[in-house]
Amino acid sequence: MAAIDFFADLEARGLVHGSSEGVREFLSAGPATGYIGFDPTASGLHVGSLVQILALARLQRAGHNPIALVGGGTGMIGDPSGKTAERKLQTREQVMENVAGIRAELERFLDFSGPGAARMVDNHDWLSGLGLIDFLRDVGKHFTINYMLAKDSVSRRMEQEGGLSVTEFAYSLLQAYDFAELSDRYGALLQVGGSDQWGNITAGMELIRRTRGKQAHGIVQPLITTASGAKFGKTETGTVWLSAERTSPFRFFQFWLNTEDRDVERYLKTFTFLPLDEIAGLVQEHEANAAARGGQRRLAVEVTRLVHGDEGLARAERATGVLFGGTAPQELPAVELLDVFADVPSTEAARDRFGGEGVGIVDLLAEAGVAASKGEARRLISGGGISLNGARVSSPDQRVRTEDAIDGEVLILRKGKKENRVVRLVG
Repeated sequence: MAAIDFFADLEARGLVHGSSEGVREFLSAGPATGYIGFDPTASGLHVGSLVQILALARLQRAGHNPIALVGGGTGMIGDPSGKTAERKLQTREQVMENVAGIRAELERFLDFSGPGAARMVDNHDWLSGLGLIDFLRDVGKHFTINYMLAKDSVSRRMEQEGGLSVTEFAYSLLQAYDFAELSDRYGALLQVGGSDQWGNITAGMELIRRTRGKQAHGIVQPLITTASGAKFGKTETGTVWLSAERTSPFRFFQFWLNTEDRDVERYLKTFTFLPLDEIAGLVQEHEANAAARGGQRRLAVEVTRLVHGDEGLARAERATGVLFGGTAPQELPAVELLDVFADVPSTEAARDRFGGEGVGIVDLLAEAGVAASKGEARRLISGGGISLNGARVSSPDQRVRTEDAIDGEVLILRKGKKENRVVRLVG
């Protein structure tokens, strides 16, 4: 298989917002070592982080050496880039907990063994021992105040009433020091980041030029938004995380399935490893029949498999089948069913009522709000419009017992093809 041209592939996918002069030639000269930093502001990463995670994976696939830098040191301060107010400082314990969570997630995307193995490092290892006098002599003296004030991340905050603390003002210098330290330790002469990181990256390039006499390089990628201008990675229920514990594979799958038509091509290029010619074919098919949502489905399949593996994808597809009536609810455990139907009206019923002869289906339909009255419930049943746990209810005399509940906990009532109600047995 022909070697992948990392920079050309990024460009073709629309993933280069800006780059340093000569970076293409630098990457063509042989295996390079590059890094991306991850800020431990939370105990895990969200879908917005995938752009940078996949950039590291693409770097490795192209035969280069990737480094994932977790900011256990700089995370004690917080990056002011793109922020309108100062971040609340975290304790060392919080930062360390977040670093551990991010490490575990990054290991799913990169190969840390064999030739060209990825590395994961923490800048706390060198920043924790850096004294103020040494920092001012070895780093601070190479940057003028005018140079720092010219940075967008600084100038924007200086114009606001709250201003910018000295702590945040120095952040760019700490990140520059990271770049220099990684160049010394591992020969890293490339940093990749979001477009809001350009000022921090160029500071590191300048420090390496002045103190090491080497030419370092940077690539920044566009910040992702939706075609409608909404912030990427947010839903009405909150952030979409990479962790299955925080965002289930089903909800993750649904996030991608709900992509706007205008975003399908861009997201396929950004968030998958699919070849560009295959993406072009998918987009052509999608545009010919957008109502079928084939582009969104392929996007959801590819990204869910990438993040949650084949098992997570299978769970997500089963759950999706249950939601839209193609899969029997019994194929999912109760906890996953409740996740699938989290946005569906639900009611609770005392478990002891379902012992013995159980509860009449007509009574249950009326109590759960599926039918406005018992008379309507009977009419719906006679018309074949009611199902219980995916099975059509054929008689108004049917009784519902504890053993009918999935895992003894959940009943799924459906009216017609789309209207669902959840009944939870409690007590």
